[in-house]
Amino acid sequence: MATETASFGAGKREGHDASAFYRRRLHTAAEPAPLGEPASPPEDVLDTFHCASSEDMGVLPDNTVALMVTSPPYNVGKEYDDDLSQDEYLGLLARVLEETHRVLEPGGRVAVNVANLGRKPYLPLNHMVAGLLRDLGFLLRGEIVWQKAQGAGGSCAWGSWQSAKNPTLRDVHEYVLVASKGSYRRMRIGEDSIDRDEFLAATLSVWNIPPASARRVGHPAPFPVELPRRLIELYTFRGDLVLDPFMGSGSAAVAAVETGRHFVGFDTVQGYLDLAARRVAEARVAAGA
Repeated sequence: MATETASFGAGKREGHDASAFYRRRLHTAAEPAPLGEPASPPEDVLDTFHCASSEDMGVLPDNTVALMVTSPPYNVGKEYDDDLSQDEYLGLLARVLEETHRVLEPGGRVAVNVANLGRKPYLPLNHMVAGLLRDLGFLLRGEIVWQKAQGAGGSCAWGSWQSAKNPTLRDVHEYVLVASKGSYRRMRIGEDSIDRDEFLAATLSVWNIPPASARRVGHPAPFPVELPRRLIELYTFRGDLVLDPFMGSGSAAVAAVETGRHFVGFDTVQGYLDLAARRVAEARVAAGA
């Protein structure tokens, strides 16, 4: 039986009628009209890497990408980082996200992994990037908390031990910001690949996924393949095109291959793209493709 919004919430998610909630003044903005129709990507861009800045993804036509999933560089001093000011860094992300909006198909999604930085001051990048997405016309859908560790052991950031003088929080999580272009629903029909248990886990707002080993992968900050794999299966159909504008070690491309999707990736460091190509080749062999 369908449920409706009540004073103290509702017990079930399936068939829930939340129209009374969305009629309230807090949600007065109407869903924008879809921006045209999805287009098929050209064959020559499928499963390709490009050593170029994703500020200009001219090889991709408009409205062709089903999902952009990425973890942009955090500008914290990794070997691939530039020492950008906060305004310069956010400007770079804005240009990449604006270009992503162009190539994303109507109803397509973006999933951006970000970590908040520092304590003196604390930089809430999740809020900053969410503001960029909103200002560029994306429809914000939610925020996944990626819990990477339980935090009982290992490194610490106490600040002042057992004292209120200056206790410091230790981050054991990052965020994945999810948004859509033009419509909350996909505008095309396709074949899903996610099973029941994976769907139930993926639609919760906290994901427990261990980080990848930088030494084992050969990249200073590798994406664990499980993170883009879960996003790809949740938000795309088989055969869809997945974009990573900061490809790095190629985890998103590996996840695309493992789930029967196509990929396209950009990075300014050819060595990382070579690493990504090797990992994709190994994934194809493992999958028997």
